[in-house]
Amino acid sequence: MRITDRLQAMAMHATARWTVRYGEQLRFAGSELPAPTVVRVPTRHGHVPVHVYGHGATAHVHLHGGAWLMRFPQMDDWWCRYLAATTGAVVHNVDFRTGPYVAYPVAQEQAHDVAAWVAQRSGRTSVGGFSSGGGMAAAVALMARDRGSFAPALQVLGIPALDMASEVPAGAGMISPSLRGLVRRVYFPDVERRREPYASPLLAPDLTGLPPALVLTAGRDTLRPDGVRYAQRLREAGVEVWHHDTPGVDHYFLTEDPVRARDTMAQVADRVRAALAP
Repeated sequence: MRITDRLQAMAMHATARWTVRYGEQLRFAGSELPAPTVVRVPTRHGHVPVHVYGHGATAHVHLHGGAWLMRFPQMDDWWCRYLAATTGAVVHNVDFRTGPYVAYPVAQEQAHDVAAWVAQRSGRTSVGGFSSGGGMAAAVALMARDRGSFAPALQVLGIPALDMASEVPAGAGMISPSLRGLVRRVYFPDVERRREPYASPLLAPDLTGLPPALVLTAGRDTLRPDGVRYAQRLREAGVEVWHHDTPGVDHYFLTEDPVRARDTMAQVADRVRAALAP
């Protein structure tokens, strides 16, 4: 890893709590919930703090974004509160480790191990995430199938990063080639391993037997092709898919039009609630 890459990644990691600003206008439900409790869940890479919201018989495991470089689960506090309040599920927001302090596959394996731990102690369990977290949710579903560890009721893949072996196109999108390059050099330094299914679920040779999926894409997002193609491949593999595309918006697709976001979020909550129903 180049020293400049490490320093840049360390700065992103350290300043995330002050630089990540989105979602405040999307606190449509759940603001009245108390501060989440924090439990430490054992994984093959040590204990992982998990922020737990709400009370209920079912569970949803959420994986935050941040390009595998920002360790800041609170960036999605608004979403976890919303899901806990509208679905009745206990939402587990996973504080997995990120680069530059670890590299692939640590975060993916921690996420899987936490989700399996939650599923063993809860009723029906779903898994989801945004951006890099969406890619990890897809990886968790693949790991769960491959290892027979648990059976997610649903995978919620929001604006997911699903192909770390490929470049992103140059343009005006928030996810730039320079950011993709930094993420690959820092968190996915082994070029050959970038093609593994848990690094790049889009490149997995077999998608059969996966849980139903909600795939959320945004019209101007440079990651949109990942989500579109993954939804297509899941359908071809016989997996039930609901693909929702928000036209005309970039990667932070919910924040650009909060009125439209309210409807999108409600639709997602409805499907999560239905998937988790006994």
